[in-house]
Amino acid sequence: MERPYRREFLRRAGCGFGLTALSSLLGAATGPHHAPKAKRVIFLFMQGGPSHMDLFEYKPELEKRNGQPLATALQLPANYEAPGIRDSRLFGPMGKFTRYGQRGMLMSEMLPHLGGVVDDVCFLHGMHADSEAHAPAIRQLHTGHSIQVRPSMGSWTLYGLGSENQNLPGFVTICPVLGGDGGTPQLFGSAFLPTIYQGTPIGRENDAKNARIDYLKDAAATARQQRQQLDFLREINLRHAAQTGPDQELEGRIASFELAFRMQMEAPRVLDIEAESDATKALYGINEKETDNFGRQCLMARRMAEAGVRFVQISDGGWDHHGKLRQSLPVRCKAVDKPIAGLIMDLKKRGLLDDTLVLWGGEFGRTPFDQDLSQGKSPITDRGREHNPKGFTMFMAGGGIKPGISYGETDDFGWHAVQGKVHIHDLHATMLHQLGIDHERLTYRYTGRDYRLTDVFGRVVKEILV
Repeated sequence: MERPYRREFLRRAGCGFGLTALSSLLGAATGPHHAPKAKRVIFLFMQGGPSHMDLFEYKPELEKRNGQPLATALQLPANYEAPGIRDSRLFGPMGKFTRYGQRGMLMSEMLPHLGGVVDDVCFLHGMHADSEAHAPAIRQLHTGHSIQVRPSMGSWTLYGLGSENQNLPGFVTICPVLGGDGGTPQLFGSAFLPTIYQGTPIGRENDAKNARIDYLKDAAATARQQRQQLDFLREINLRHAAQTGPDQELEGRIASFELAFRMQMEAPRVLDIEAESDATKALYGINEKETDNFGRQCLMARRMAEAGVRFVQISDGGWDHHGKLRQSLPVRCKAVDKPIAGLIMDLKKRGLLDDTLVLWGGEFGRTPFDQDLSQGKSPITDRGREHNPKGFTMFMAGGGIKPGISYGETDDFGWHAVQGKVHIHDLHATMLHQLGIDHERLTYRYTGRDYRLTDVFGRVVKEILV
């Protein structure tokens, strides 16, 4: 049966409707279910799995037993298998920890700038997920499901709330990490949701300096000529839709053409970070060798959030440290530390942190034992850590989240989450709650059943809410 909103779409799509109106016609939720604390989300994705016991959870017992055989401390499952596991030893935290902020939170000295804003941050030390492999773990973090193709959390957010700015995409991913272990357009795709809710990728991995939306300008045609061309194309598409019946892909295409035309007015200005002051660029570490790339992403994210983009995702690869952890981890920390702290400070200074939810993390953490992939040929200092979804750390800031606290913890070795456990489904439920959405009510009917981001799971972590 044809939905009434589809007939309405075909009747009114040619009237210059903005994305918000088109969203409602395509079956979007009518708005928040309760008063929201946050209007938008900035998700900082660290692909690969940051080592929580080296960065955020100091484990004295693990440090004390550094180098001991696993059997002296950890009871691994009989069927546990990992490359190099038979040569593994307990691996104590590398680097020094120091206390930051008013409450003296322990954090690695590799993140001094983040330590400077720790009073605005809520650490989730009891995170856990379901898969030890990158691809399903990354898919679960972004879509709520580790195996099947489902809409991304940015798409669910846009579907539930619509866009604040009709001249910009409501969901943007900056320099997405594609290819390799788990990088795929599914991470910002809309799956079975209407295609207007999919994310718009801007730029390529490790090239934020050249990040832009292609083809925003048409040197061969004036704006009036483009409008005439678009009107003609829309008329053809609507005639086709009237003959063939409802077509979600075609309806999304019509809406995206309209959005693309309107973006020419505003997107170039929003993406132009050169308009920022030298002091602001310095805050993000722009024009500094180690921090320039991620700093540009963070500054673009702030500009988009300020302009009304509902969900902004930025990515940093290279956190999969199976080897050479002592050499590689400080490099990654250096690349993101100043930009992340700069983002939080800048949002706060502009009054945006109160209603912007910042989320940081990877798909899982690392093991408390080392890993040798060289079959004993590399020195102990070259070793890294294996994947660990059983316990790890993420953090949130702003958007009605309690600042300056740590919630949950792993065991004495950082192996299992044991208190204040927060599953990925719980993280999604809490994020949606802060946006004013009841995760159990944000559903979409597909193939005869109602789907949601949290599937049949998830609880709001009320302990961390203001």
